[in-house]
Amino acid sequence: MSTTTAPANPKVGFVSLGCPKALVDSERILTQLRMEGYDVVSTYQDADVVVVNTCGFIDSAKAESLEVIGEAIKENGKVIVTGCMGVEEGNIRNVHPSVLSVTGPQQYEQVVNAVHDVVPPRQDHNPLIDLVPPQGIKLTPRHYAYLKISEGCNHSCSFCIIPSMRGKLVSRPVGDVLDEAQRLVKAGVKELLVISQDTSAYGVDVKYRTGFWNGAPVKTRMTELCEALSTLGVWVRLHYVYPYPHVDELIPLMAAGKILPYLDIPFQHASPKVLKAMKRPAFEDKTLARIKNWREICPDLIIRSTFIVGFPGETEEDFQYLLDWLTEAQLDRVGCFQYSPVEGAPANDLDLDVVPDDVKQDRWERFMAHQQAISSARLQMRIGREIEVLVDEVDEQGAVGRCFFDAPEIDGNVFIDNGSNLKPGDKVWCKVTDADEYDLWAEQIG
Repeated sequence: MSTTTAPANPKVGFVSLGCPKALVDSERILTQLRMEGYDVVSTYQDADVVVVNTCGFIDSAKAESLEVIGEAIKENGKVIVTGCMGVEEGNIRNVHPSVLSVTGPQQYEQVVNAVHDVVPPRQDHNPLIDLVPPQGIKLTPRHYAYLKISEGCNHSCSFCIIPSMRGKLVSRPVGDVLDEAQRLVKAGVKELLVISQDTSAYGVDVKYRTGFWNGAPVKTRMTELCEALSTLGVWVRLHYVYPYPHVDELIPLMAAGKILPYLDIPFQHASPKVLKAMKRPAFEDKTLARIKNWREICPDLIIRSTFIVGFPGETEEDFQYLLDWLTEAQLDRVGCFQYSPVEGAPANDLDLDVVPDDVKQDRWERFMAHQQAISSARLQMRIGREIEVLVDEVDEQGAVGRCFFDAPEIDGNVFIDNGSNLKPGDKVWCKVTDADEYDLWAEQIG
């Protein structure tokens, strides 16, 4: 009796660089490939082809993308490039002429077709039998996931080229978003991180039209989406929120415990003159008053943000205005970048004085020291309080997790000394025992 060995599945290696929005793109491509019978492998050596999802936002990200592409070529030889830097195909091919294919962001079908050209799918694969998990393939741990609600952006910030790479705002149908969220929760996700280029603009492009989910009407709008997500019984965290007036409607939902009291608002600066040069939307001199009002409604509200120092034309007076604004705003989590010119950005053509690199560095250091003192003082206020912690990892030292004011990979951690009995994905109540500038230490109480 003869036996035949089933042919091996084709194998794809995948490197995903950049922001969570790019990570969601990677997950979509991987889900499609897995449905077609491809195996996803973790080493260059095991892969029949490697896909690199690039970031092209700033020069350092482009440099990292080119470096990773080069590494993949050296280690494997067969490399497909996609993502935000893919819109600069000439620049990629000038450095790495041997790449097999280059596509821009969101071009899922082209990436999958490029993989087919290099290593065709097995003809005997039956997607109706060899099912991928219904929640798709995720690159995050099982207990949290990014939920992308739209693509593109309608703004024209002078330092940014994202609209030219990802296009104008296109909101996903609200029913599709909620179906995906429900599948993720059924698969074990405990935290949904809502992302897009401009989360609070969700539905603007479709005039907030009404969709349907589970047989009920739901408007394609941020408030109604959050109301619906709150019924799934998991943490819902909002990222990249511009402070449009309707954001005020979200604060009562946070105060009621329906979604996490956490807003990620990319303020970028505070000086009216600099903000005008940046062409930032929805920012005006009443922002501090709104923050104060939000905290009166929801005292536990955590606000994280990012800022840019050294933007063309920024004076010492502008920078001091920013520091004073930070003192008044008392933001909880803050990141800061030194302005870096991006090829193709309108800011390059502004008739404004360029801030010298040494001045940028000095202002960055002063900014970080100033905000560190604010963050540290706000965390010290948490000592003695009880918090719910979502566990990310466990070792012999204890458990490491996050509470409601910590987004994964960008904010701080909670270290649970007596948490070695826990496992990733557990939610547990703890009492805060200590704090530093970024992290908390706690003891498990339930």
